[in-house]
Amino acid sequence: MPVIRNLGRAASQLLQSSGCGCGVSLVPVRTIGVSPRQVASDASFHSVTFSESDHPRVLITGGLGQLGVGLAKLLRKRFGKNNVILSDIRKPADNVFYSGPFIFADILDYKNLREIVVNNRITWLFHYSALLSAVGEANVPLARAVNITGLHNVLDIAAEHNLRLFVPSTIGAFGPTSPRDPTPDLCIQRPRTIYGVSKVHAELMGEYYHYRYGLDFRCLRYPGIISADSQPGGGTTDYAVQIFHDAIKTGKFKCYLRPDTRLPMMYIDDCLKATLEVMEAPAEALTMRTYNISAMSFTPEELAQEVQKYVPELQLTYNVDQVKQAIADSWPMNFDDSNARRDWGWKHDYDLPELVTTMFSYLGSDSRIAQAN
Repeated sequence: MPVIRNLGRAASQLLQSSGCGCGVSLVPVRTIGVSPRQVASDASFHSVTFSESDHPRVLITGGLGQLGVGLAKLLRKRFGKNNVILSDIRKPADNVFYSGPFIFADILDYKNLREIVVNNRITWLFHYSALLSAVGEANVPLARAVNITGLHNVLDIAAEHNLRLFVPSTIGAFGPTSPRDPTPDLCIQRPRTIYGVSKVHAELMGEYYHYRYGLDFRCLRYPGIISADSQPGGGTTDYAVQIFHDAIKTGKFKCYLRPDTRLPMMYIDDCLKATLEVMEAPAEALTMRTYNISAMSFTPEELAQEVQKYVPELQLTYNVDQVKQAIADSWPMNFDDSNARRDWGWKHDYDLPELVTTMFSYLGSDSRIAQAN
């Protein structure tokens, strides 16, 4: 270790004393100077080699969001509880904390994140830290820091330590000039939210790192994700979660999108299944680094009609939020996910009727639901 530190110090002094007059301001520990790609092929360092039969060592960033806890549960069943580390900057609930390894990890703290990867011998990294669409528009500087600077930290660390990296993308990566019905994997994007812009940036940077450095980068464009395990979190598609909570609690729901706003949606179990499947897919099967995935597409009116089969007295009103409506109008109405279905066998399990039945089976202990069933 002292030898490595001395080498790093010497490299830093050499950069800082450069006579080119170009004012180099790179941070030495973050630059390609410490990348394995610049280590001589005959250098002797201690390393651990994982065979194909060994389980991956997994880190999930932003793990207390809508998807992280569910993903950790799925991966722990498959790879063992102690092989999957959940992380976030927030305090977890007791049931999450005691369900498996949890650590504090700030993706904007490059050094700390790098230490976590090294000390825990991480081989797979799922990067879920991000500010969503409507929340990001309310705080663009924070969204830019978390969604872009944080991504750069993760990419550098993943490349340096030869990780398999998953970064989710979104329907928000498309814009008003994109084809909307259906939206293919490759087309013009041009989103108009900081969330969408940051996700296009993530897709392209991940693809660049793959071709430039050999990083095993994998990405799925998620549709709106519906889950009974988490509260709505400020996303434009979160009305499709809120309607179930309001139907059970009050029998009234006020929707912030027009009744005819069609968007692609997916139940969380399908989303998590697709995420694991694309990570386990053989590298040679993947013809691209970013795939659309889809399951169903519906409008608020169509969802309400299905919900009313369980809560007939549901009172539905519309109070359109112009910001969220403008975002939704710039997003795809249907995803073309034929490449995912062809390359690695993607197939969804939940359509709209199954989605609604499942949501009420988790949320509905109300007598009205029991009577309806």
